[in-house]
Amino acid sequence: MRIGLLGTGPWARMVHAPALSGHGELEFAGVWGRRADAAKELAGRHGTRAYDDVDALLAEVDAVAVALPPDVQADLAVRAARAGCHLLLDKPLAATVSQGRAVVEAAREAQVASVVFFTTRFQTGPASWIASQAGRDGWFTARAEWLGAVFTGDSPFADSPWRREKGALWDVGPHALSVLLPVLGDVRRVSAAAHGPGDTVHVVLDHTGGASSTLTLSLTAPPAAAGAAVELRGTAGVTTLPESSEEAVAAFARAADALLTAARTGRPHLCDAAFGLRVTEILATAESLLAR
Repeated sequence: MRIGLLGTGPWARMVHAPALSGHGELEFAGVWGRRADAAKELAGRHGTRAYDDVDALLAEVDAVAVALPPDVQADLAVRAARAGCHLLLDKPLAATVSQGRAVVEAAREAQVASVVFFTTRFQTGPASWIASQAGRDGWFTARAEWLGAVFTGDSPFADSPWRREKGALWDVGPHALSVLLPVLGDVRRVSAAAHGPGDTVHVVLDHTGGASSTLTLSLTAPPAAAGAAVELRGTAGVTTLPESSEEAVAAFARAADALLTAARTGRPHLCDAAFGLRVTEILATAESLLAR
C-alpha cells in the first residue's frame, strides 16, 4: 500500500514519518505540508518525495496518514476520502461535531477504511488490559487522570496554537475516553464539567453499562505531578491501567497494521472514524457545559 503523510510538525517528525518509512508493508510515497520547506526537509530525511500540491499526492497514493491540527485534519480527511484514500488519522478526529460527521460520511460514501490513532489503544500491554476489562461485567465506577506539563515544561508541543485554544479537554481527553468507552460502554450523559487550575478540567460521565466515571485532564500540571492513570472498581475488585514504556513509533506502526487489515477485509476497526466522532461528540458536550 502506497501511503502519503500530511503534516510536518513535531508529531509527524517524531512518530509518523519514522513509523511509515520503517513499515514493511507500506511504501512511504511522499510528504505534503503547509510549509513547503518543512515538507522537503522531512521527505529528504526519509528518502521520499515532497509534494507542493496536496491533490497531486492524493492522486498517487492508496492511503494517507495525517498529523495536523484537528480542524485542518478533518477538512483534508474528507478530501482524501473522496480521492479514494484510506485514512490513518490522529486524535481528536475533528474540532467540531459537524466536521467529524463530514469525515465519517465521506469515508462511508467512498468505502475507504479509517483508523484513528489513540496511542494507548495500540500499545501492547494497555490494549490487552482494555480488552480483558471490556469482557467483564459489574463495573461500578472508574477514574481517569491524564495530566501533562505541556505548557510548563520543554515539550515540543508547547507552541501548538490549537492545544492552547482547545486545552486538555480536547488534547488528552480523547486518550481517557478511548480507554473508558470500550470497558464501561458509551456515555449516556455528561453529568458535570468544571474548571480546575490552569487548563485543568474535571468531567463526570454516566455510562450505558451502569457505571459512572470521572476524568481529570490537564496540560498545565506541575512537571512533578504529570502522568496518566486509570482505575476501575467493581464486583471483580480494583484494577489499574498498566504503564507502558513502549514508544509511540511502535504503537503507530500497529495502527498502520490495523488500517491495512481494515482495508483488506472491509471490516471496520474499533478505533475507526465513527468511534472518533463519538469521542468528539462527548468532548463537545463537556465543552458546552464548561462554557456555562
